[in-house]
Amino acid sequence: MKPVTNILVRLPNWLGDMVMSTAFIKALQQQYPDAAIDVIAKKGIDFLLDYFPAHRNHFIFDKQVHKGLRGAYRFGKTLRDNHYDLFFCLPDSFSSAVMAWGTGAKQRIGYKKELRSFFLSKSYRKKKDLHRVDEYVDLLQQFTNALYQHTQVSLLHPAAVKKNAVVININSEADSRRLPVEKAVTIIEAVQKNIAQEIILIGSNKEKDHVDAVFNGLSNIHNISNLAGKTSLRELTDVLASAQLMLTTDSGPAHVANASGTPVVVLFGAGNENNTAPYNAVNRTIIRLGQLPCEPCVSNTCKVFGTPQCLLQLDEQKIVDAVTALLHQSS
Repeated sequence: MKPVTNILVRLPNWLGDMVMSTAFIKALQQQYPDAAIDVIAKKGIDFLLDYFPAHRNHFIFDKQVHKGLRGAYRFGKTLRDNHYDLFFCLPDSFSSAVMAWGTGAKQRIGYKKELRSFFLSKSYRKKKDLHRVDEYVDLLQQFTNALYQHTQVSLLHPAAVKKNAVVININSEADSRRLPVEKAVTIIEAVQKNIAQEIILIGSNKEKDHVDAVFNGLSNIHNISNLAGKTSLRELTDVLASAQLMLTTDSGPAHVANASGTPVVVLFGAGNENNTAPYNAVNRTIIRLGQLPCEPCVSNTCKVFGTPQCLLQLDEQKIVDAVTALLHQSS
């Protein structure tokens, strides 16, 4: 059997998922130590590659330029001259399997879904109840029949000087995972009264209005900064890596902080922490209400109450205790 010399990996499309795929890359290096590993990242989160485990080349996929299935195929076809032995398809999308087909890789490996098996030479069933990190690594394990050590995910961020600051993220892509304004205000004010650190609020451009409403609702903004809409994702990564702690909802930035070595307290509403929580258990505290029959759900909106009671009913003192405990532990 010829040795594997060239490998291409299609990385996930979401910020948090891309962070979680670092464990897969490390397992791949363990299995094929002499192979060259190239990766494909979606434009917009490709900056994370600067902090990724070592790889040879990277290619940026822009959905606006390479539109639809035809665009995905044509993008893959531009990489044929690299003569890949293996293509690992981490996203579950149909288009990513079409892209794999376009590359002409000798073996194209991914999970079964949406008739993807037609374009994949090896397709496997995804096991239930695995964390997302373990799902990615298990794809490699099913292909190779080997086991890997993947005890953590990591971003190789340059050594950052830790600032006397706590980052608070109230946002998420889904309404059911986002702290409502009134709840965010009470949590931030409770934390503010119990810590000496500066508090930094974060958010993307589209989250700015929500964060601004919370900031404007605070009775005391002493030692609180609002960076919502003022940082690029790369700059945000620097903020997260240099913070003493992050208090956050289930979101992409939570994974960035956790993988960068920053302690995190994660508030879960919708979503299953067993599948999507920041993976590294050291310096991580997960808080869930755990009193409603609908928990945990995976809906992007609260279909039972309209507003996510699983977040609204969280105990502020429990959150404060978790924050202060982790600050003490990391000091």
